[in-house]
Amino acid sequence: MPPEYPYQDGQGVQQPGHPYAQQVYYQYAGPGGAYQEPERADRGQMMRAVLILAAVAGVVTVVAGLLLMISSPEEYNLTDARTPLKLQAQPPAGAFAPSVGPGGPGQPLTQADPTAPPPAPPLPAAPAMQPSTPRRLIIKKLGINAPIQSVGTDKKGAIQTPPINNPNLVGWYRYGPTPGQAGPAVMLGHKDTVSRSAVFARLRELQYGDTIEVTRMDGTVAIFTVGGIEQAAKETFPTNRVYGNADAAELRLITCGGSYNHITGHYVDNVIVYARMTSTRRASSRG
Repeated sequence: MPPEYPYQDGQGVQQPGHPYAQQVYYQYAGPGGAYQEPERADRGQMMRAVLILAAVAGVVTVVAGLLLMISSPEEYNLTDARTPLKLQAQPPAGAFAPSVGPGGPGQPLTQADPTAPPPAPPLPAAPAMQPSTPRRLIIKKLGINAPIQSVGTDKKGAIQTPPINNPNLVGWYRYGPTPGQAGPAVMLGHKDTVSRSAVFARLRELQYGDTIEVTRMDGTVAIFTVGGIEQAAKETFPTNRVYGNADAAELRLITCGGSYNHITGHYVDNVIVYARMTSTRRASSRG
């Protein structure tokens, strides 16, 4: 901002009493070198000259100030203080992006970058609760109201899946947190059986902001909000993102996805839903 000129009023004219207001000039008389008696200058011409000089001086001052600020941006706090994101640490385009909403019908799912954190839902986390065994999983959007059975690990150390003879059964990994407890609670369900679809057949249709309910033995219902969904190759399963520590109460729903390998008899990918507990309520007498 250019400096102010205290001798100018609001209209840009000289204040009374300023030296320029009484200025006079002398004219050279010619041969002999004598000067004529002083005559008062034309006030209008003098005023215009002063205003022109003042305007030019103001423009010069502004330009000089701008050049000075540009040459030293740090001194005038003109630098951008924001730290740019590291592109290599971001998920691929479309992964976990709320604006894209992966997981809807006809929308391809992608696998996030290995270093990407679990996606967060649009609502803040609710305070975690004490441990309590889960009873039922309810996802109204998908028409799911399924009983829950605890599962452990098999002889190879892999997490077990619920028995295939009950396609509506969901397995909860009992060596992890219970739903509503701080940390990631993990649940698994089949996509289909040899003869029919199973409980998690439509899991990929969940989207950012959808809700999932888990009824617990203590009479509470933990309500989770979906933060994102990805389809990951089983060979590069995102173990840290799924099972890693979390301060809030988290939920992971896992099923099979991708193409079916007829040689191995298994799907090649996993579909993983990431959700966070955002509220709780008391279960109804029928729940």
